[in-house]
Amino acid sequence: MELSSRYPGLCDLKARAKARIPHFVWEYLDSGTGVEATQARNRRMLDAVLFQPAILEGEGAADLSCSLMGRDYPVPFGIAPLGMSGLIWPKAEKLLAAHAGTVGIPYGLSTVATEVPEEVGPVAGGQGWFQLYPPRDPGIRADMLARARSAGFEVLVLTCDVPIASRRERQTRGGLVQPPRLTPRLLAQVARCPVWAAGMLRGGLPHMKFLDKYSQATGPLPSTAHIGYLLRTAPDWAYLETLRKEWAGKLVIKGVMDPAPVARLEAMGVDALWVSNHAGRQFDGAPASIEALPAIRAATTLPVIFDSGIEGGLDILRALALGADFVMMGRAWHYALGALGAAGPAHLHAMLVADMASCMGQVGARDLGGLAARLVRPGQA
Repeated sequence: MELSSRYPGLCDLKARAKARIPHFVWEYLDSGTGVEATQARNRRMLDAVLFQPAILEGEGAADLSCSLMGRDYPVPFGIAPLGMSGLIWPKAEKLLAAHAGTVGIPYGLSTVATEVPEEVGPVAGGQGWFQLYPPRDPGIRADMLARARSAGFEVLVLTCDVPIASRRERQTRGGLVQPPRLTPRLLAQVARCPVWAAGMLRGGLPHMKFLDKYSQATGPLPSTAHIGYLLRTAPDWAYLETLRKEWAGKLVIKGVMDPAPVARLEAMGVDALWVSNHAGRQFDGAPASIEALPAIRAATTLPVIFDSGIEGGLDILRALALGADFVMMGRAWHYALGALGAAGPAHLHAMLVADMASCMGQVGARDLGGLAARLVRPGQA
């Protein structure tokens, strides 16, 4: 049976992924922090964004193409960085980067990935974005940037919304430790997931390979912290100023939820703003990212990227209608990998495109620029 019939929605991929990866890995991927109120708020507020259906618009194909930071893309979505991606599925970073390179969408590689830029960059086909958790040591920072640049990463993403480790109670209860270590409890979970286990056996238990060069620290860390926390700092404005001087390519600031610093960010020469509450994984008292988006859009002429809570093509359209220029997703791509392995990214991509085209037909939008006019404004519903 075709994948589109067996797995027509992201919920289907999530269910199969949950059955195919160990429980402690699932809890790492799927969990938020606290009571997961921010995760729920992201979903609730996305569902509150409504469009007015249209009639008598005639036939016409949906144009999903867009431009971002001087580049043209066939669709307005990409693959967000996710730490320890290779723990979710064997060789996840390379599989996702290869898909991005094939279809021409951005792929974000995390500082705390399980593969190094030198191995992933060539696979990404010029679509690589490198996400930086800012190291405290200037020499380490310079070396990291040089390695990313030499590997072909043209966009640098400075993540600003992770000043300290979050708690992530579900992840802690799941039993994951850092660096990853298979306790008897976790081995029992692995035994129930033979495909995942076989892939890991071939490649070895994943770890944050990029950081090997910079730290010799050993021993277990709290489940929500990792070796990167021994190297990183919480960036400030002076750090950003230095980083802007050191990185000649495009620079994106991730974690913007307040329009107050936008003017200063513009003045410092950043190239795009990324609205994100880290998908509810850092702070359980944050507004939904979709709530923050309109004010940030109104405060800037810079490109605006969006993430947090996206679960399908309709959610992508909601973000675009409220002012985003581009949408990034992290969890969704990993649900697809967990469910279908190497076939997952292409299936999710096709699912998202079909969903967007269907929804645009319903609201009478021929292209992405026509979405905002079809929003249901307060008092209209």
